[in-house]
Amino acid sequence: MNPQSADAIERLNPDECFELLGQTTVGRLAVIVEDHPDIFPVNYVVDHGSIVFRTGIGTKFWSTMRDPCALEIDGFDAGSGKAWSVVARGRAHLIVDLEEKAAADALHLDPWQPGSKSHYLRLALDAVTGRRFKATRPDIWNTPVWDARSELFH
Repeated sequence: MNPQSADAIERLNPDECFELLGQTTVGRLAVIVEDHPDIFPVNYVVDHGSIVFRTGIGTKFWSTMRDPCALEIDGFDAGSGKAWSVVARGRAHLIVDLEEKAAADALHLDPWQPGSKSHYLRLALDAVTGRRFKATRPDIWNTPVWDARSELFH
């Protein structure tokens, strides 16, 4: 990496990270499964400095109950031509208190995937970090998924 490209990376403060976390509803949850990392898309909401998501009993549930995990989001601002990435790390806890569960339910956290997602988990954050940088090819970020250029990746 040359010094000029290193200067192009802007470290985001926690407030900026939480602002970006609040602007989207889908992230990638990184967990440890049988001694290897795995990643799952999850719908989430930011609530009181933590991240709440729903899941059924399965790999995500058991993995988050055992080990620390992380949620990652990213995006692109076409106006500035800058991409950004935020990573939130911590431990997830099952929401069992009825009032807390009712408050979480009021957040309108609707999963993409059908099926039972009756368990609410709160990711209590140990760290949240982010960065923003000028994209080298902004035209790629503005390309719709149905664009002919996307056929190159199939």
